[in-house]
Formats: sequence, structure tokens, C-alpha cells
Amino acid sequence: MAESWHLNGGVHGMSPVKDASLIAEVDQFCYALGGKTPIHSILIANNGMAAVKFMRSIRTWAYETFGSEKAILLVAMATPEDLRINAEHIRIADQFVEVPGGTNNNNYANVQLIVEKAEMTHVSAVWPGWGHASENPELPDALKAKGIIFLGPPAAPMAALGDKIGSSLIAQAAGVPTLPWSGSNVKISEGNCLESIPDDIYHQACVYTTEEALASCQVVGYPAMIKASWGGGGKGIRKVHNDEEVKALFKQVQGEVPGSPIFIMKVASQSRHLEVQLLCDEYGNVAALHSRDCSVQRRHQKIIEEGPITIAPLETIKQLEQAARRLAKCVNYVGAATVEYLFSMETGEYYFLELNPRLQVEHPVTEWIAEVNLPAAQVAVGMGIPLWQIPEIRRFYGKDHSGGYDAWRKTSIAATPFDFDKAESIKPKGHCVAVRVTSEDPDDGFKPTSGKVQELVFKSKPNVWAYFSVKSGGGIHEFSDSQFGHVFAFGESRALAIANMILGLKEVQIRGEIRTNVDYTIDLLNSSEYKDNKVHTGWLDSRIAMRVRAERPPWYLSVVGGALYKASTSSATIVSDYVGYLVKGQIPPKHISLVNSTVSLNIEGSKYTIEMVRGGPGSYKLRMNGSEIEAEIHTLRDGGF
Repeated sequence: MAESWHLNGGVHGMSPVKDASLIAEVDQFCYALGGKTPIHSILIANNGMAAVKFMRSIRTWAYETFGSEKAILLVAMATPEDLRINAEHIRIADQFVEVPGGTNNNNYANVQLIVEKAEMTHVSAVWPGWGHASENPELPDALKAKGIIFLGPPAAPMAALGDKIGSSLIAQAAGVPTLPWSGSNVKISEGNCLESIPDDIYHQACVYTTEEALASCQVVGYPAMIKASWGGGGKGIRKVHNDEEVKALFKQVQGEVPGSPIFIMKVASQSRHLEVQLLCDEYGNVAALHSRDCSVQRRHQKIIEEGPITIAPLETIKQLEQAARRLAKCVNYVGAATVEYLFSMETGEYYFLELNPRLQVEHPVTEWIAEVNLPAAQVAVGMGIPLWQIPEIRRFYGKDHSGGYDAWRKTSIAATPFDFDKAESIKPKGHCVAVRVTSEDPDDGFKPTSGKVQELVFKSKPNVWAYFSVKSGGGIHEFSDSQFGHVFAFGESRALAIANMILGLKEVQIRGEIRTNVDYTIDLLNSSEYKDNKVHTGWLDSRIAMRVRAERPPWYLSVVGGALYKASTSSATIVSDYVGYLVKGQIPPKHISLVNSTVSLNIEGSKYTIEMVRGGPGSYKLRMNGSEIEAEIHTLRDGGF
């Protein structure tokens, strides 16, 4: 494929000329705050929601900091499928570079391709987002060799903590509690966390055969999880309750993530999934930016996220934060990360689950309650700026000479370092709830759908806002991630945030060839279990197993709508046939009528026969079972009804 480089609003093949004063301003910002390398341009090695959110955050930060949203050049990657559906991230970018289509190993997960495009576009840095190549240690090393900044952790801590087995061993060494697992008795010293774990020690924590898995499950106790260390997104993980299930499911885990080390971990029943957001610089400073609760999950995929944590006591939340900080410092972590825990509602104990060495989908929850622009903070850390110099971080810890990024000149002159181990953060700002909008069909086992999106309407409010990777006239292609939207709602309390979210989702209008989870999620938010904060990580799967469906509109609305649609779409054919007879000088047969017609419908196994009487253009009387109503149908500008 020939290399193609396109400029949005520019001329193909020519690099846009940036204002020299903006370049100097970015340089001054970097050096005044103690940074080492200014970042003037960024390749976004991702698409969809990740790319859209990052670009919007950087635009906001650039305008606030430098007086121009274009101070940092943003370069997108675009597959043929992205171009075909007019993907939003392409429109927002300053430039886009074409990459091969198909599965992500051809494009967004292809390390060699990303490095080639970064070199070709002469960017200062690469942002990996989440998924794709974001957790591949080869990417930061390959970029470093070319003198390009990676907006994420170095390869060594990424490899150590991105591996579920290695991270659990490191967590144990850092004094972070872990659930009983196949590596519970395997020890490494805290001083060895910076080095790669010796193979012989690592292998002691793994299981390689069905027999070893059986033995380990019997030691940790049932129910247990068989987990692939390289798994994620619901892949390479199975819950087992007895020996027979281990025998049946172990090979499935092996097959889903070929070559991955596998381990066994005890299941914490009735547990919550809690998280701590970290931000770390290259000087050993680690900030814990409040917490999140992501317990509403379907097959280990998060559906609803919120923050801060409300199910655990404040003292426990502080322990979660300090344990997360110890873990990051143990491996000299740099960048944004999330430490995940399981919290037992019965005992109040917490256990390390994993560390995600990247920004997470739900990070805007933290941005709202902590008032920190996380993508902007990633760029600042990438420039080599220490955390104590970043105005928003100083504000988070209640320090002098802080504020928004427009305060950077004041900060650069008057700010002094402080001890992050002893610093107390400000209280979270209210409560924030987030809902992932996906193109999945809840009535068909949450099967992903794709196709055109004729209409997407969302009206933001002061307390409800959203990001979408699709707009009206666009679509979801077959290689897209199923999530195409993220809606956020704020409230002074959890109850108010939930209420605002429900009202906001009810105003989302999506029409097209896809199905979505919006109505289903409204039903979840309205449930007493969720409102009363009594959910756990298995709650949604149990609900699905019981076939609890979202409340649907009354049946007669489907009948009326279907009848009007069939009558309206067939009227043009009827008129044409009727006129055809008249042109020939013939009397139209009785079964062809411009006024009366009969419509038959089959809706979810029920048959309906409706007599239709046309009163004028788009106006009908509908009769069925002795009842009669009048209704109208109108055509929208985009062809819908």
C-alpha cells in the first residue's frame, strides 16, 4: 500500500505550518516547569472512542494553556473502514495517515507500522490509548530507539505489571494483599521488583496441565478462576465450581489465548470491583487521584462505572490508594495507570486484582471528581515535567500556586516540591456515573451489530455530557469496537448522579441499522439493587441468566407503527397500479383501493390484522378487534419516519 498522508484543511503532501510563537510558547511551558523535551505533535495510535476522547481533551488543554486549541498537532491513523464510515476521530485530527484495514494486527496493534507512521509524520510523541498496542512493551522500546516519546510507561514496568502473574508476585512483594492463588507461596523480594522475575520463580506460579490446574483449585478452594495472564476483555478467563468444570474448561482458556501462561485464583464471591487512578512521573513521584467503582460488569466487561467509591469506609479507600502507590513505586512506574482490587462486602477485606499500564476507558470519571485532565497530564509527564509542577496536581493536593493550566507561569516561578507520601488530597467533587454505549443487542445475547447510523442525537446538559465516536450519517464497521459512546452524569450525591444519568440516557436518540444497550442500561440504573448500592461483579450476569429484560414500550405502539410504515411504503405502488389501469381505459379491480387496505403483522410470535382507511396524505384510521384510532405518519429529511 502506498503511503498516504492527508491534512484536514490543508494540501495533501504538505506539512501544515505552525505559528512560530506557538512553538516557542510550548517550549517555554516545558522548560519553565522543569521538563526536558517539548512535545509539539502527537500520533494517536488508536481509533474510535479512545482517539476522540484524547483529541478533545488535548484541544481543551491547549486552548486553556496556550490560547490556541491547535498548539499541539494531532495526527490520526485511518483504516479504509474508518474512512468509509466517516469516523469522527479522522474529522477532529489535524492530519491523518492511511493504514491497512482489517483486524487490528494490521493497523492499530502493529508496532512496526506505528513506528513507521510516527517517523513518516515527524511527530514528537505517540499516544497508544487503550487496547490494541497500548500494553505491548515492544512499542515504547521501538519508539525510544527512534527518539520518539511514548506517552505511557517504559517497557520494563509495563512488561512486569501488564503481566497478571508477574504483577501479582510484585504486589505480594510490595505488601499488597492478594487472593489465594497458584502463586501465593511464591516469593520475590521487594528489591527485585525492578528486575525481571527469574523464569524458575515465575513458572512456580503457573499451571501447565489440566492436572496441575485441578491440584491448584483444590488448594485455593472453589469457586475459582482459571485465568490466562495475557487475557483481557473477557477472553482467557473461566469460573469453575468443581473438578469436572476444570477438566472441561481448562483447554478453552488455553485455546482463547494461545501460548499465554495460566494461573488459578480464588473467586471472591459477592465482591466489588474497585479501582485507584495513578499518575506517576520519572522522578519517583506518585499521585493517587481518587477512586472508582466498576462492579457492574457483563462477562468481566465493565458496563457502568462511577466514582468515588461509596461502598467502603474512607480508611479502606486510603489503604487502597497507598497500596497502589507502593506498587507503582516498586517498579519505577511512569505515566497513568489503574490499580484494580476486589473488595469483599462481607468481610471488608480487599485484594489486588491487576494493574493496567495505560489510561482506562472510564478515566473521565476521575477527571470530573479530581478535576484533572488526564490526557494533558500524560503529555506533561511525557515532556519530563515533575508532578509537583503541574498546576492541576498542585490544586488536587491543596497546594499554593495551583489552579488550571492557565496558571502555569505563576506555578513555574513560585511552586516548590512537596512529599507525595505525606500530602493529603482534596475531597472528591460530588459523584460521577458513566455508562458505556455499545452497538450490542441485549435481546440477542448482546451480539455486536454493525451498519449505518442515520441519526444520533444527544443533548448535553450542565450535569450530563458524552463522547461519541460516531455521528449522524456515519456508522459502525465490522472491525469497530462495540463501544461508540460514553455518557457521564454528575450529582452532588450518588443518588442525584444516577437520576441525572437516567434522564440523560432517555434523551439519547439513535436510529439506524445497529442495536444499542441504551434502554437496557436505563433499566439497570432504575433497579432497586443498583440504586441501593447492593450490586456485585456477578450481579449483571445473574440478571441476564434470569432473562430480566428492559421494560419495553406498550405492544400497541409497535402495532400502530408497523401498520403505518407498511401502509405508507406500499401506497406509492398501489397508486401506480391504480393509475396504470385508468391510463389503459380500464376500471381498477376491487382489490386495488386508494382508500382501504389490510395490513398483517407478526410481532414476536403474535399475529395482528389491521384494517387501514386512508383519509389523506399520511393520515389513516386503523381498525382492529372493534377498536379504532386515527394516526399520522410523516417522512423525516433523512428518509426516516
